[in-house]
Amino acid sequence: MSELLSQLWTPELQAAFTVVVVLLVILYVLSIVWVVRDAYMRGTQWYIWAIVALVPLLGVIAYCLLRPPLLQIDRDEQELEIALKQRQLMKYGECATCGYPVEADYVLCPSCHTQLKNLCGRCERALEPSWTVCPYCATPVAGAPQQQRQRRPRPSGSSRPRPKS
Repeated sequence: MSELLSQLWTPELQAAFTVVVVLLVILYVLSIVWVVRDAYMRGTQWYIWAIVALVPLLGVIAYCLLRPPLLQIDRDEQELEIALKQRQLMKYGECATCGYPVEADYVLCPSCHTQLKNLCGRCERALEPSWTVCPYCATPVAGAPQQQRQRRPRPSGSSRPRPKS
């Protein structure tokens, strides 16, 4: 039997076997490097996955089955998109009567025709119901209670100093 093995185990077969073993070791090391790099990019605890990946073949399979579905950069991008959509939705409101979505500058609800805001008599811009003066043209709002502002008189000696030339 040993004669048969010595005849089959030629130097060419030994070289081919060595090449295959070297390629398998390189593939093993590269799989560990891939697991560590991918786990790091997905925001997981990469050092734990590096230890798991040391188990040949089963470690890489376990990582592929249990890894997070998104990269960290993709998760961050999704969060930014969600924040942007929420910011865009904030410029909309709902009609208090029917719940129809309305924009911030609507005066009437397009669905039930409820008056949402008042109009300025001078510049025709939409005003919040609680406003007593138009912030765009400084016209007092008709029907709003007038608040008299009391101005403090300036003392006669408190003029601004002029810049020296």
